[in-house]
Amino acid sequence: MSQAASEGSSGGGSVQYIQHHLTNLCVGDCDPVTHQAAGFWALHVDTLFFSILLGALMVFVSYRLGKRLTDGVPGGFQNFVESIIDFVATQVKDTFPGHNPLIAPLGLTIFVWVWLMNFMDLIPVDLLPLIASWFGIHYLKVVPTTDLNTTMAMSLTVFVLIVFYSIKVKGLGGYLKMFLFHPFGKFLIPVNIVMTAIEELAKPLSLGLRLFGNLFAGELVFLLIALLSGGAALGAALLIWFPLQVVLDVGWLLFHILIITLQAFIFMVLTIVYLGMAHTSDH
Repeated sequence: MSQAASEGSSGGGSVQYIQHHLTNLCVGDCDPVTHQAAGFWALHVDTLFFSILLGALMVFVSYRLGKRLTDGVPGGFQNFVESIIDFVATQVKDTFPGHNPLIAPLGLTIFVWVWLMNFMDLIPVDLLPLIASWFGIHYLKVVPTTDLNTTMAMSLTVFVLIVFYSIKVKGLGGYLKMFLFHPFGKFLIPVNIVMTAIEELAKPLSLGLRLFGNLFAGELVFLLIALLSGGAALGAALLIWFPLQVVLDVGWLLFHILIITLQAFIFMVLTIVYLGMAHTSDH
């Protein structure tokens, strides 16, 4: 950590160090100075790479485990996976009305995939960017959920499912009536439309922004901790700041394990709850 932090502190300064770490590897319609997306046709290659890589890892491990399932006494890893599946199944049973074969697999996929993406935040902030710089890659964000594009893409996908099942269960007429007559009845239709639209749009916004905000803040804390000993010269100051940095890093890492798990859990549960609301005939 300290090598890149030292470069950021002694060169461009702490602000430049943080900005550099929070800049995605942008390809396409990108600003040549800030390296930020300047138009629709801009791709955050690092976000796509790590998201797809972790998704592929999840599929590969699931496939390998499925080929090695035992009916007798299961191994430790199979026990661990079965406990996660049972946990998700319990959440679905407790919060989702009726039955839909999509909900439990969707909830399990969301929980595991989001947790894996969040887990990337526990890797030392300078490690992978430093390795990438050896290959001429000067910008690299390794935590997909600190990119608003990732969290909003997932939340909008959930929102499409919410609208689909709302129309499927209530019918198109029933879905439109929800906008016209909820929550104040037929005499305040304009107000009902505005209030219901806000209520519906708040679902994807709350899903995407909550996950992004918590993981972005966690990444920022790790960067600030990495800066503690970065500007200290060899000597007494470094002997003070480096141990403090280690203690804070370990403390925040342990606390952040709880945060990344909690955020994955919240995203999963809210998805189940919102889809459950879509499956009810009333609002």
